[in-house]
This record gives sequence, C-alpha cells and structure tokens, in this order.
Amino acid sequence: MINTSIIIAGFGGQGILFTGKVLAYAGMVDGINVSHLPSYGPEMRGGTANCTVCLCDEPVASPLVTRPDMIIVMNQPSYDKFKGSVKKGGKIFLDSSLISEYSEVEGVETFAIPATELARDKELNGLANMIMLGKVLKETGIFGVPEIEAGLKKAVPEKKAHLIPSNISAVELGMSL
Repeated sequence: MINTSIIIAGFGGQGILFTGKVLAYAGMVDGINVSHLPSYGPEMRGGTANCTVCLCDEPVASPLVTRPDMIIVMNQPSYDKFKGSVKKGGKIFLDSSLISEYSEVEGVETFAIPATELARDKELNGLANMIMLGKVLKETGIFGVPEIEAGLKKAVPEKKAHLIPSNISAVELGMSL
C-alpha cells in the first residue's frame, strides 16, 4: 500500500518540475493514483521552483501538500523553507553540493547527497535531480528503475529520447549511494 506526499524544490533549471513529472508518470504507469502540482516564479530558470507529488492507492483528495512525507531540496532557500514541514517519521533528501547549512530535524531522517558535484564529476551534467531521485528510490523503495524508465519515456519528448539512457545512469548512480 502506498500513500506518499512529496515536495520537490530548488531553482528553476535544476529539473525540479521534470523530476515531479517523472515520478507522477511512473505512478500512473504502475497503476497508482497520482497528483502533480508544479509551482514556479515568473522568471522560471534561476527563480524558485517546486512541485508536489502525491502517490496513493486511494484517489488523491487534493494536490496541495502542507505536511509532506518527504522533501527533495536542491538549494538552501528551499531547504530553509520546507525542512520544518516534513511529517515526523519522514525524510529529507538534500543536495549537499548546494546546501551547506543544514541540521538534523527531530523525528525526520536526513540524507545529504552531493548530487551536483557527482553529476559534474561523472559527466552527467544537468542530472543532479536524477541522482537525487535515485537516492530517494533506494531509501524508500517507492519505485524501481523500470517504473522510472517508463515515467521518463512518458515525460521526455520523442525528439529528446536519446537523453533517457543518461537519465537512467544518473538514477542508478543515486541508487548506488
């Protein structure tokens, strides 16, 4: 049984909304009820961006998430904004390459992943979001690589399908951490 709410947040251009879309499509392909609600500033690239994703066996009553089961944050302002909203027993996944000031939140498990640095070092530039997603998959078991690959195939336009293998490589790297 699944009933998970997620907030994904960072700067525009980090693949925040794309990550949410991939998760939502993976859920749909897997036969799970989903909602995906993107939110971004008018400047988009470089501005703030976040989205919520709800994955549930039952119909999703509302796409609004105020007390998520987990957050995936990729910059300091997003961490600062959302860290206190995670439910007790929840999880925080943060990109420690870009978030230098973080601390344990009582009752919440924190995973610091140097995703941006790893993406650069492994020549997976622009795929820190997928490395983060891979770590989420490893620690939560919500999906495996086949579901994410199916989600990617739905989310990526046909003319960019050649990018799917590198996205899968980044997910697998995150899962290996």
